[in-house]
Amino acid sequence: MAEVIGVRFKNVGKVYYFDPNGNKIAKGAHVIVETARGVECGEVAAGNREVEEHEIVKPLKKVIRVATKADLDQVERNRQKEKQAAEVCQKKIQEHKLDMKLVDVEYTFDSNKILFYFTADGRVDFRELVKDLASVFRTRIELRQIGVRDEAKMLGGLGVCGRPFCCSTFLGEFQPVSIKMAKEQGLSLNPTKISGTCGRLMCCLKFEQTAYDDLLRTTPKVGATVNTPDGRGTVQEVNLLTGVLKVRMDKAMDAAPHIFDKNEVRVIRDGQIKVKDDEAKALKKLEG
Repeated sequence: MAEVIGVRFKNVGKVYYFDPNGNKIAKGAHVIVETARGVECGEVAAGNREVEEHEIVKPLKKVIRVATKADLDQVERNRQKEKQAAEVCQKKIQEHKLDMKLVDVEYTFDSNKILFYFTADGRVDFRELVKDLASVFRTRIELRQIGVRDEAKMLGGLGVCGRPFCCSTFLGEFQPVSIKMAKEQGLSLNPTKISGTCGRLMCCLKFEQTAYDDLLRTTPKVGATVNTPDGRGTVQEVNLLTGVLKVRMDKAMDAAPHIFDKNEVRVIRDGQIKVKDDEAKALKKLEG
């Protein structure tokens, strides 16, 4: 076991473990630590705790110090400089006629590096842009191309549900989302219905999938052969959330389906949920 604290460097970012270096640090405090990018100021997302050795990415770096008022003032000054750097970079992008969109700018705590995040449809030759920016700011410059999901997380906004984006409010890391999840949740495979503002599959499909997996284990699927109080039939439609089934009876194939609760039927042969090859191919880009 090892004693660690969890530190986050973005509002809703990944949590990294650090050695508290003998300090008792509460959640919400700020600390100065050394990262792969340099010295950074982060917020403690999880106070002192014991974790298993296999949960740690070694070497486990130590906290340099708990952030002082001077450190927090430095962070605020960096935030102001980031706004100015964004304006300069945007002008330089236009001057070089580069097909790229600037999304965000970050100064490291010690101002030894400035990171510019951008999106682009393909590869961008920004070598001359880096030289220009380095001559202006006299420090190390890094341009980092990000995806549209990362852009949505950084910028924030409202989803189709009317609530702030999941990725910018509580999802620390992106998880893979598949078309099969949308199919299993009974959603129409219409890109406008199952994709978020970023143009990719909605993140909520992933974290709601566990609940749907439980429901699918106890609910007959479309195409299942079942015994009902009125006889044998085939499931035509399923409402997973309510457990209501529409069953076409074998003895009256031309009649309207009968409605049953899932607890009223017994499965003889269950159906399967499959995504057709043409559907998967047409919607594959939504999974990126």
